[in-house]
Formats: sequence, C-alpha cells, structure tokens
Amino acid sequence: MQFRNGVFIITEERHCPLYNVGEELHVDEGILKLPAAKSTCLTLTRDIIELTSEDIAYEGYLQGSRQKTKFECGGCTGLIRFEFKKEKEFATIQMKLLAAAERREKLKSTSRYAGLLRSIEIFQPLSDDDLLDLAVLLKFVDYNWGFPIIQKGDPASNLYIIISGRVEVMDEDGVTLAEMGRGDVFGEMSLLSGDRVTTTIMAMEPCQIANLSQKNFRHVLNRFPALQVFFYKLLVSRITTINYQRAEELASGMVGQLADIPPLELCQMINSNQKTGRLKLEVGDSKASLLFNEGELVYATFGVREGREAFYKVLAVNEGRFKFVHGLSRKEMKLDVLGGFMGMLMEGMTRIDDDN
Repeated sequence: MQFRNGVFIITEERHCPLYNVGEELHVDEGILKLPAAKSTCLTLTRDIIELTSEDIAYEGYLQGSRQKTKFECGGCTGLIRFEFKKEKEFATIQMKLLAAAERREKLKSTSRYAGLLRSIEIFQPLSDDDLLDLAVLLKFVDYNWGFPIIQKGDPASNLYIIISGRVEVMDEDGVTLAEMGRGDVFGEMSLLSGDRVTTTIMAMEPCQIANLSQKNFRHVLNRFPALQVFFYKLLVSRITTINYQRAEELASGMVGQLADIPPLELCQMINSNQKTGRLKLEVGDSKASLLFNEGELVYATFGVREGREAFYKVLAVNEGRFKFVHGLSRKEMKLDVLGGFMGMLMEGMTRIDDDN
C-alpha cells in the first residue's frame, strides 16, 4: 500500500483527550508523526491511513473547490477537525538554510527549558528525554509585578510551576495568606477536584511561570507515574494544611450545607485528620452514609448503591446537607478498608471529569 505525504493541522477540538488546536500531523514516506510527547490515537491513525492511501488529491475532496478540505476524527469520547496544509516549499538554498536554523533555535529553546526543569525537585525523577517531551507541552509565560496570575472563582484551566520569582496567595480581602517561590506548584487542587479556584495568586515580583493545560496535565499524570506520586503527596499536604483549623470541629461533630463544603473536601478533611466516625448526607429524597476508621473509608451506601460505587456517587453531589458524627460501633470498627483512599479519590474525580 502506498501512502502520500502530507501535513495536516488541527483546526477544531471538542473534548479530545489527547490533541489540541494548532498541533500538526505529518505523514512522510509512510511514517505518521504525531505532536511531540503525545500518545498515539488508533482511531485517528486509522483515519489518516485511509486518507493518505486514497488516490485523490487532498484539495480535490470538495469536487474541485480550492478551499482547504476539512477532515474529521470522532471515534472516541471527543472530536477533532483537521485540514490539509501544504508543506513549505523553499525556492533557494538560503531559504532552506534559514528554515533549518529556525528549527535548531526552537530545539535549543526547548533544551534550555528542559534544563530549567531538571533543577526543580518534582522533575528530578524524570529522564532527560522525558524532560524534553515535558518542555514541549509547557507554555512559559512572564508576569510583571502585581499581575494576577489566577483569581478566585476562575475555572480550573492550568497547572502552574514557578520557574523564577515569587508569588503571594491572597484571600478575597487582599490579605496575604502565603508566599511561594521557585519550584513551587499551584493550581493542581482545582484541576484534580474540578472545582473553581479558591484563592487569588498574585506576582509579588517579576516571575516566569510554566503553564500546563488541563488536558496535558492529565496526559502527563498518565505518562509519568513518578509525578502521580508527587501530586498525591502534594494533595495530602495541601488538604492537611487547609483542614487543620477544622480538626477540632470534626472531633465533636459538624453540620452544614454541601454547597459550602462539597463531599470531596469533607472526605479529604476526614482522611487527612485520621478521624473515626460517620458522615451522613441528605440529598433530596436520598440518603448516604460513609463510615471512616482513622481516616480510611470502610463502608459507603447511597440509595441502592454500596461500597466504592456509592462513594463515587457521593463525590459528584453538590447540594444537600451533611452531618459528621464522631465514633463507630465495635462491629463497624472491624470492617475492612474499601481500598486506598487517594486512589479511590482520584478515580472518583476522574469519573466526575469524564461525566462533565
């Protein structure tokens, strides 16, 4: 089978789990080259094979129209549209040398950023090749003093890694809650939970921040298990700090609205503070009950659901009332743990993200 060469650019994307608008797909001598550091989508590969093996000019698919032809891949949970893009043709040797020089400069820039990442603690377990792939996915942005990098109420969109400079975490009254510097990470809480940003992050001096989009963040977590471990630990650390002031309230019992404290945060609080007791929820006509023994989930029920499925269902709730009652019976204290709490939490958040 013969394959024609061609370059295609992604012009539209709707919930595609891998690729972004502007990324290019190259077919060269029968070899498909996908965007750097991205996994292979078999559905897209099949579509490209069919497209490049047909004996029709790319521009001729629209019955002689000179308009660029649009193609579509929609075989999974998402959809992308891409167009045929003519490869650049350079008439002179000088232009070819200039193009080669531009490619070398781009590679040099990527290598420089990979070197910066090497000096940051969270990326030290990665190999040099992994860091090059990661640097391709990052967008490096400079922020001036006083610039709001993210603001309270913003939707979760990026993970932020401080390459240089310092930032301050501020509440809605403009009071500084904490400061962060080189190598620190923020934005991961909203990405993992799907909730909106809860604090404002302001540049307190000129900063360079590496931004990783939500889609690429999920891709990186799947590709690099070492980073999964780091973010799990960071999540636990953040929750422990946030919930420290609420530990005493949990010990004596607490009642409230899920609109104020969602189930995800409640369960994280109970786990990080290693509390033993029963979390009861009233959601419309339905009721749920989660039993924790020293912070570990040992039983869950929500309507007709039990076990892990009930726990995942509870995490998706955003309205209703809750009550935490300290202590369990002797029989309940002997129940087996349903599973690793952080693993179940990440699975629940992934399901919520997929449903959204």
